[in-house]
Amino acid sequence: MGEKESYERDLKTGVAPGERKESPTAKKGGGFLEFMVILLVAFALVFGFVRPFVLEAFYIPSESMVPTLLVGDRVFVNKFVYRFSEPQRGDIVVFQSVEGEEEDLIKRVIGVPGDRVVVRHGMLYVNGEPQEESYIRDDRPLDRGPNGPTRVRKGEVFVMGDNRANSRDSRYFGPVPTENIEGEAFVIFWPPWRIGLL
Repeated sequence: MGEKESYERDLKTGVAPGERKESPTAKKGGGFLEFMVILLVAFALVFGFVRPFVLEAFYIPSESMVPTLLVGDRVFVNKFVYRFSEPQRGDIVVFQSVEGEEEDLIKRVIGVPGDRVVVRHGMLYVNGEPQEESYIRDDRPLDRGPNGPTRVRKGEVFVMGDNRANSRDSRYFGPVPTENIEGEAFVIFWPPWRIGLL
């Protein structure tokens, strides 16, 4: 092929004289490698930063929070929220067991520092006031667990399961130090038909 024909071919293909056009195969390979690098960086960020400090999934292993949470539900826990605020009554929290076992538990905050908590005949009283608890099952059996009263001190919360007749909670092991709290459960993400905010 003469110089003239070669020059005309380069003009048609958009390649400047003397340049070599990159093959589509090489471009695809480079794109895939770039995608894999981005994916690895994303995984490193999620599991190296997001999981320990911001967000974590938690599996519900027992019936202690029925009917709010069922066995097998999976929830996301905000691990960042209590860096800027204190737990409030009604929050559903994940915390490390205070009974010497290395396990995480999930319960609802019933009492905060300064509160006086008493359970009488299945009715919860906080600071002498009976509590309206719409999240508790109406047909629950009468709770015959310890009654209190318990005064919640600074740096503690009093927690109970929504399934009062089937929950080992602060009535048994006492208030939970806030340093044991890992975060607040805020949404059910699995199974799909149970997805919703808490």
